Amino acid sequence: MLASLIDPQQALQWVSTRIQPYVPATRITGISVGNEVFTDDDTALLAYLVPAVVNIHGALAQLGLDGYIKVSTSNSLAVLSESFPPSAGTFNTEVAGVMSQFLHFLSSTESPFWINAYPYFAYKDKPDDVPLDYVLFKPNSGMDDPFTKLHYDNMLYAQVDAVVFAIARMGFNGVEVRVSETGWPSKGDSDEVGATLENAAAYNKNILRRQMNNEGTPLRPNMRLEVYLFALFNEDLKPGPTSERNYGLFQPDCTMAYNVGLSALSSPSSTLSNPSSSTLSSPSSTSSASISLASSATKDANTESLAVYWMVVCLLTFQVLIRRAY
Repeated sequence: MLASLIDPQQALQWVSTRIQPYVPATRITGISVGNEVFTDDDTALLAYLVPAVVNIHGALAQLGLDGYIKVSTSNSLAVLSESFPPSAGTFNTEVAGVMSQFLHFLSSTESPFWINAYPYFAYKDKPDDVPLDYVLFKPNSGMDDPFTKLHYDNMLYAQVDAVVFAIARMGFNGVEVRVSETGWPSKGDSDEVGATLENAAAYNKNILRRQMNNEGTPLRPNMRLEVYLFALFNEDLKPGPTSERNYGLFQPDCTMAYNVGLSALSSPSSTLSNPSSSTLSSPSSTSSASISLASSATKDANTESLAVYWMVVCLLTFQVLIRRAY
């Protein structure tokens, strides 16, 4: 699909049939062109990425939709060759050429850089070296970046700031970084350390609390970090390790997998906004926090009398939206 979008007319047709008919009734504020293309095994896709992104943006502009629908692509954290400490953040040299073109597009269109960040994998791979409380946003001593002296009390913010530094090294200081995917599995195989219901509930609940507080990272404390939880539903037919089928807050039949306390987190003075595709609120927004839930399903959930209406977030991609291939 990416290859066909290097033709501006094909991009216009896609936007005209897949996006235009659904706005403004559906609030669409972002389109992800592909998923983790920079680190995909099919390296040929990378040559199509920037032209496709440019053409989709051009189609939106032609239809008068570019003012509020931004175009980007979701990236794996593996796009970094260095991520620790955060100030050492650097992109892989193999993708530097295309990355520079892509960042130039993001900068010129004021579009965000999206990163799929999973502290769970860091803990699973090295549970003896990575403190569990640090990755779960629980009280802990944290870590200090030896160069910036910034203090980090959780791994997700450190990962995001590593991306910010990598972007700055490419000469683009003003590009916003947003988390297009993060989550924690509630079940796993015997070798998937930490994949438990208790840890999943703690991780997602603590992220939601910080989202409600409009938190930024230590490097950008005044810019609210936009986070998309993966996922709304468990994917019971997905191949691979057991964890891959158990990232959801709900089961496929809409029963609750575990309670992250949304009813307690919401209050009469705050609004939970669960928008479609990408509720990418402005960094300068002073409105209530929005919480976005990513899922490959499209369902409404109404459980335990929660006064919250769920709208499933479907990230719009031009290739199959699979985080990792198995």
